Amino acid sequence: MSMLIKNARIIDPSGELDRTGDIFIESEEISEIGENLENKADKVIDASGLIAAPGLVDMHVHTREPGYTYKDDICSVSEAAAAGGVTMIAAMPNTDPVVDSVETLEFIREKALQACVKVLPVASVTKNGCDSSLVDFGALKNAGAVAFSNDGVCITDSKTFYDALEQASWYNVPLLAHCEDTSLSGGGIVNEGIVSAALGVKGNPFTAENVGTARDLMIARSTSAQIHVCHVSTSTAVDIIKFARKNGVRVTAETCPQYFMLNDELLLNQDADYRCNPPIRSEMDKRAIIRAIMDGTIDVIATDHAPHSPEEKSKFFTAPNGVIGLETSLAAGITALVNKGYITMFKLLYMMSTVPAQILGVNAGSLKTGSQADIVVFNPDEKWTVDAEKLHGRAKNTPFKGMELTGRVKFTIRCGKIIYEDKR
Repeated sequence: MSMLIKNARIIDPSGELDRTGDIFIESEEISEIGENLENKADKVIDASGLIAAPGLVDMHVHTREPGYTYKDDICSVSEAAAAGGVTMIAAMPNTDPVVDSVETLEFIREKALQACVKVLPVASVTKNGCDSSLVDFGALKNAGAVAFSNDGVCITDSKTFYDALEQASWYNVPLLAHCEDTSLSGGGIVNEGIVSAALGVKGNPFTAENVGTARDLMIARSTSAQIHVCHVSTSTAVDIIKFARKNGVRVTAETCPQYFMLNDELLLNQDADYRCNPPIRSEMDKRAIIRAIMDGTIDVIATDHAPHSPEEKSKFFTAPNGVIGLETSLAAGITALVNKGYITMFKLLYMMSTVPAQILGVNAGSLKTGSQADIVVFNPDEKWTVDAEKLHGRAKNTPFKGMELTGRVKFTIRCGKIIYEDKR
């Protein structure tokens, strides 16, 4: 099937391209970009007033399959991704069973064949996701793992973490680090501070993230490994990343929309849809995260998309941590970062497509001729209100419910095929 996207503002961060023009797609690839193309096509999209950009790459997603499909699964999460302009997701390994074997990884790859977006398996660092022996990095990489992570669980044993970094370096794969000292944070369900005191609950202190980040990056400094810090949420963690980078550590970092859009005062409502780990922090930390996005300390905007069932999220004090964000991430970035003048649209798309693709070493994040035709077409000015019940995917635990966002995905194209179209 051939396709012609007409009159779009084309933004390609991988090629420093920002111009008005047309995109011709043929045989799953971008065949030509130019002005006033007259190529005959099976499908023509008039994108006047819209932006066409590389499909987003979310490098931090929990699909919940295998083992927790009552929350969500690979295919339903992929539908949410497509509705958010995401064409590629990295699936975290804390499933049941944990992705610590070739057999489990191959199961995920088989299930992913049914998904509408590309699913990249991330393997566990340790067997069963516990703080013990390492997995077979070589076998799992050969089976298709694009990265290794124990996300959700910090590897507390420093020797194990060092050995994992050495393995990651040897096999030239990134290690995605959940930086947290659980001896400091254990049992905390919200950010430690005025809000936790008002609720009368144990808080999760910013010190836990800061200490975990410092330890992990200082160990990484002794290796040549590529380490990626997940879900950065504190001002001091930002400073530690800056220090490590200046001192030769191969470190990249991500944050999520909840950390640059929200603050912990929302938790006073005792709604578990705002509970995640790391927790939503203070207004001061939120502003520090925005500054880190502006100055390039934070490289990537991901979601840490973590579906849970309504029953699980119904009780504030006992609910599991995690929020969903695939369908709202682009609009969140436009609303809170671009429209407020903190960064340009070009940089937002760079952080959400080109850079994560580069970190994971995958063919994505580009609109260059010959590239795979993974494209998001969106209206940067359309306002909409987040209605959790109308979101795609099974889970509804969004912290952005009821918020008015700006920026609406109109088409998501994967390998030259439309996988989502806004028909409202």
